[in-house]
Amino acid sequence: MSKSSFLIQPNPDTPGLSQPVEGVNETGMPVTLPVVTEKPITLFLNQQEIVTTMSLGDWVAELAVGYFLNQNMLKRNDEITGIEFDDDLGVVIVRTAHETDFEAKMKRKIRTSGCAEGTAYGDMMERFDEIKLNKNACFKASWLIELSKAINTAPSLYLSAGAIHGCVLCQQDRPLVYMEDIGRHNAVDKIAGWMFLNKATPHDKVFYTTGRLTTEMVIKTVQMQIPVLVSRSGFTAAAVDLAREAGLTLIGRAKGKRFIALSGIGRIVFDSADAADVIESPSHQRAVQRDER
Repeated sequence: MSKSSFLIQPNPDTPGLSQPVEGVNETGMPVTLPVVTEKPITLFLNQQEIVTTMSLGDWVAELAVGYFLNQNMLKRNDEITGIEFDDDLGVVIVRTAHETDFEAKMKRKIRTSGCAEGTAYGDMMERFDEIKLNKNACFKASWLIELSKAINTAPSLYLSAGAIHGCVLCQQDRPLVYMEDIGRHNAVDKIAGWMFLNKATPHDKVFYTTGRLTTEMVIKTVQMQIPVLVSRSGFTAAAVDLAREAGLTLIGRAKGKRFIALSGIGRIVFDSADAADVIESPSHQRAVQRDER
């Protein structure tokens, strides 16, 4: 297995994730465009309905488990006894050995800055100050070349259809798990759920996102105990403050060997890297230009 190979990566040809839609372009000529799907998925924890989120509808078990973990509704030592999904109803139920009532949490629901309707709870921060990220983890600047090459050239819905976010779990210069969804919060939760279900250790991992670095992205990365968060997009001031508080390495505007780090700089190894080695497919360049408009 090569360093650049994925354990999981998007397949834009998967039935149900997009559909062709006919229209016209700026000259009035007919065009057919792949358009991503949106499906309501209702998440249950035991007998309690928690939230309905708009999603691609794939990796629903990972989405549900990751959501509950990142909302502090599931703990790392909780035992999951079963996960059920009804595709017709759009319902996924996560069952645990011990039931808990979350009515108080539901009353404290607030909306985040996610592109789709994302939610976080007031007590989402209750463990934030207690989490200690791996101080001995390092991130070599040269790793961005291999990461950019693998992620930017991988077939994805982002490249074929747009209107979507991607998140990638990485180890050193190798991307491991690449998840997409219409909201970046869902893509993050899918990876969090995959890590929990596959008992993946977070302390030597890097989290890469195509979206901007907001407080939600920082909180969830810290919740997952991943010490390094990277994005090709920019930052919000509040996200930088939270990253510094948590000791998270926060890297934005990443393209090839170029990046800006605003937190956790002590983990970064500034080794030499040749930017000429970076490969970006034409479709990726068009997608980036489309997002930046």
